[in-house]
Amino acid sequence: MTSLCSPPVESSVPPPRTSAPRPLIPPPLLPDPLDLSFPLAPCSLQTPIPPPPPLPPPPATVAAPPLVYGLEKHQLLKEALEKASPNPKGREDVKRLLKLHKDRFRSDLQWILSCADLPSLIQEGPQCGLVALWMAGALLSPPSGVPLETLVQVAMDRGYTAQGEMFSVADMGRLAQETLGCQAELLRNGLGGPNRDLVLQHLLTGHPLLIPYDEDFNHEPCKRRGHKAHWAVSAGVLLGVQVVPSLGYAEDPELPGLFHPMPSMPCQPPPLPKENTSGTIFLLCKQGKSWHYQLWDYDQVQESNLQLTDFSPSRAADGREYVVPSGGVRAGLCGQALLLRPQESSH
Repeated sequence: MTSLCSPPVESSVPPPRTSAPRPLIPPPLLPDPLDLSFPLAPCSLQTPIPPPPPLPPPPATVAAPPLVYGLEKHQLLKEALEKASPNPKGREDVKRLLKLHKDRFRSDLQWILSCADLPSLIQEGPQCGLVALWMAGALLSPPSGVPLETLVQVAMDRGYTAQGEMFSVADMGRLAQETLGCQAELLRNGLGGPNRDLVLQHLLTGHPLLIPYDEDFNHEPCKRRGHKAHWAVSAGVLLGVQVVPSLGYAEDPELPGLFHPMPSMPCQPPPLPKENTSGTIFLLCKQGKSWHYQLWDYDQVQESNLQLTDFSPSRAADGREYVVPSGGVRAGLCGQALLLRPQESSH
């Protein structure tokens, strides 16, 4: 019987041998023993494809500006001061504000805007006065500026503060003179009366004003009898006038009726609105809880400044130490403000 795999046998007699040479055929190569046990598909003989690279991490969110600027946070303070620009495009920020609140301005008046650029710095804790002074320092001190930590340290060394709070305008003036090398004029009896024109002329020359007031939920002035006492720095004023002086002013190309003093030309002083004429004077202010300018009615600021009489009950009960002058908040803040000028400046 023949196997199914055997070739058919035609004869049992082997064929005669010939002398013709046979070609030498090498025997077939035997597969590797491993191949017999684990036969591979033809495609698997190619170079293995490396696995795909891991997905990149999700983009990091932009970190919020540091909010703590105290002596115990030197590195955070250093980074924050490096990021705070001394020229934060103040005019653009103010124009954004004017467009947003254009319904507040009388259409029968023309408006003169004088505003110096201030940097921004966000506070945490009761350091609003020292943050306001630091911002004002951009207009008073050398270009290198005075670090906030220096203001805090000197204030603590002189006994003006325990943790950054400032409840005395007089102490703030002494601190400004010592650290910024500037002139400091203490105003009493409020922002009205003879002080009103003095404040407006001061702001029109581009010098800063430090103002204590009560802070509302939106940072604007309110009346809480000093329970929400806060500090702001003003470096600009918006005046509503019947006629803009012809010398030294240019109309804004985007906001008709708004005029800016031209820095390259001498400006004729504008006529100041009469007292008790509401809605004609607005202060451009910054304070330590916002990066942006705010627009405050002058009368609103004046009224808030005049009613700072009591220390906050919540602060009195929080177990922390505060430096309050003899006579309390009424003696230290009520009806007072601080005019700051460079040392070489005249009134």
